[in-house]
Amino acid sequence: TTMKFFAALLPIATALSLCHAFVPSSIASVASKSSQLDVSSPAAAETDDDALINTTPPPTRPLSPLTFAGQMEAALIDKFGGAEPIQRVLDSWRWAEMDYAHKEFMGPRQDPPATDPKSSNCHQLAPSYVADLTCRQFWDASQFDWAKKLESSFDEIKKEFVSVTADMNSLSKKGNNIWAGALSDDAAGYGEGWKTLVLVNRGMWDPVNAKLFPKIARAVHESGIPMTECFFASMQPGSDIKLHSDFTNFVLTSHLALVIPENGNNKCRLTIGDEERQWIEGEVMAFDTSIMHSAVNESDEMRYILMFRMWHPDLTEVERDAIQFVYDCLEMPELLSEDAGTRWMAEERVKMARTFPDVGGGGGSSSDKKSGFGLEGRGRKGKKGAKKNKKKGGGGGAGSGFG
Repeated sequence: TTMKFFAALLPIATALSLCHAFVPSSIASVASKSSQLDVSSPAAAETDDDALINTTPPPTRPLSPLTFAGQMEAALIDKFGGAEPIQRVLDSWRWAEMDYAHKEFMGPRQDPPATDPKSSNCHQLAPSYVADLTCRQFWDASQFDWAKKLESSFDEIKKEFVSVTADMNSLSKKGNNIWAGALSDDAAGYGEGWKTLVLVNRGMWDPVNAKLFPKIARAVHESGIPMTECFFASMQPGSDIKLHSDFTNFVLTSHLALVIPENGNNKCRLTIGDEERQWIEGEVMAFDTSIMHSAVNESDEMRYILMFRMWHPDLTEVERDAIQFVYDCLEMPELLSEDAGTRWMAEERVKMARTFPDVGGGGGSSSDKKSGFGLEGRGRKGKKGAKKNKKKGGGGGAGSGFG
């Protein structure tokens, strides 16, 4: 089991753009096929008896130091001063290694509550799971300062987006994995009409794509949103996204609606659990996509949003840092090397990849310039590796989980 994490390692954001969790750039499966819902049917949560079961997280124990997962665990404990401050993260990592997928009917926790699990879609499915986090369908985005800042920058954001995407041929030649589709079997529910363009994956900027949208990249960066992913998502006219989970409960999802056909006429809608809302241009929505959810575009035009994965507000700062360290190690296993020089080189590469790049026009850093660490062009390897990337998580779309 541990070898699958290492062998399937590769950044998803460069390979496609799904929704994501502990493995936003995916590495093999964190949940066995028996624990997955059938995302091909909107009635999955009602017809699949297994989906109605509330699972109980099993006890955990230290992992073998001879495995990649065990080495990761030891590095976490060493880096963060012992197990106690990151116990929930350690448990989550161990459950992923055990192929545990958390399932829970969340209806009674909503406002208003839902009490019948057979008639409700408010079911959580999270193979990448941190215990004791608040689970609600939609969050009040107005409580987040970063959301207010993004909304205040909407006119500038939309103007640049429309301008840059007006010439799709030029954009495709200049950027990395422009409008990539959901390539994995687990993301089949997204359908062929859903595609993405990634700016940030697992906390690491794509300097090439960010430079194509400098004002948007800067607005996102300056908003202070605690994101793990940022990407544009398109949805074709007359298409829908089937009922599914993004498999991770320790990140929330947020949308800034950019271009919504028949804006305000309820043609483009998102349903989380049992609650449905329409996208409204310039407004931010925040919600939990570990709950079964779906979407529809009933208009005759393309719908565009700016999408984020962000840390769950209930995580402590040290827990966020610990999960980010896991992300970094999954992207760059050299961080776990016993050789100090190799580790230092990997740490420098990660530091640079997570620094806001020079997008031109002032305000950025020069971290994306050639440095000898081999970061330039990291996003270009996505297409070659995409065939291997068959499981959950991953930049630009599949939930930011471990798997």
